[in-house]
Amino acid sequence: MARKIGSRYTAHQILGRGSAGTVWLGEGPEGPVAIKMLREDLASDQELVGRFVQERAALLKLDHPHVVAVRDLVVDGNDLALVMDLVRGTDLRTRLDRERRLAPEAAVAIAIDIADGLAAAHAAQIVHRDVKPENVLLDMQGPLGPGGAHPALLTDFGVAKLIDTPRRTKATKIIGTPDYLAPEIVEGLPPRAAVDIYALATVLYELLAGFTPFGGGHPGAVLRRHVTETVVPLPGIPEELWQLIVQCLAKAPASRLRASELAAGLREQLPLLAGMPPLDVDEPEAESPAAGEQAGYETEAGQGAEPARPRRGAVPLVPGSTADSNRDTHTSMRVPAPDELAGGPLGTARVPRTAGDRRPGSARHRSELRRRRLIMTTAGVALLAAVGVGGWLAATSSEDEKPPAPDTSQSSPVRP
Repeated sequence: MARKIGSRYTAHQILGRGSAGTVWLGEGPEGPVAIKMLREDLASDQELVGRFVQERAALLKLDHPHVVAVRDLVVDGNDLALVMDLVRGTDLRTRLDRERRLAPEAAVAIAIDIADGLAAAHAAQIVHRDVKPENVLLDMQGPLGPGGAHPALLTDFGVAKLIDTPRRTKATKIIGTPDYLAPEIVEGLPPRAAVDIYALATVLYELLAGFTPFGGGHPGAVLRRHVTETVVPLPGIPEELWQLIVQCLAKAPASRLRASELAAGLREQLPLLAGMPPLDVDEPEAESPAAGEQAGYETEAGQGAEPARPRRGAVPLVPGSTADSNRDTHTSMRVPAPDELAGGPLGTARVPRTAGDRRPGSARHRSELRRRRLIMTTAGVALLAAVGVGGWLAATSSEDEKPPAPDTSQSSPVRP
């Protein structure tokens, strides 16, 4: 059923739902548009509405071929909406769900498009703050690029910042998606342009490997890895490409490349990737939730954790969320204390596994250790029992073989 959005737009049908709101296919004075209606509780927050209006000019000025343009911002009664260009296609998460990983040439081509869009945004002093596959749209009607990649456009600029108001988000909360959060955000520092570079490098790693470099298991464990672990190398890609990824995943924001530098470096790698098949790498196992529970991390759903399970992509944290084409996964999490983040020595890396290996510290690894200890204990008890029975039998046999002692009760004393 159609509904009016302000005086200029009409929403016709729902395209997708997310934690921040609902995306509609709509119509405006200049033709079809996408209308993102923010949730009712957000629309009723007067402080957020004020920030919404303040951001309007900056968002409308952001014009780039690889950014989904914001055409208008509508504040009308209980309606709070972003009117955006309509992209005929799907999001990058949907493609990953279907293919798991991409050929390196296509993955790098998509990353270049996103880096170009971020370079334009950062030049306009706009930080996205939530770069992830769900916020990358693939234009199925655009010309194919290297590796057969469809043009990639970054969407949802400003949404994370609008939601992250002082009233809605305390100083001890984090806004973002755990798998893509830069270490400085985990540590409570303000987000700068470098957080987008870190998130983009994480997305590129995921496109190549089929999983994120620090994801899997309880959200608290994911946050800890961002701060304490180094990234596991990806075999089979050029060393220069790997060094670009490593530099952009640096713990220190100042060590990362700028968006324009990353785009230029990736373009140099494209000729080396032509015809290369998708990588064949194993996904690390998810950790036991016990680590997150002991650290006391808290999500919107409350304290505690879901059962451990292998993960690919972001950890879902929105209570009651369902899969859809606009899967926003903004979350509110307590900033962990330094001692909580020190879950392992700084700089330790997860070791790549071969088939059948168990990652030390994982639930399966601990189960295997318990099984081995039980076997060893049982064998030890059996051995001790065998030794004890053998000793008893030997002693009994010795007693049986001794000659009988002479009976002197009836003998007379010997006289000289």
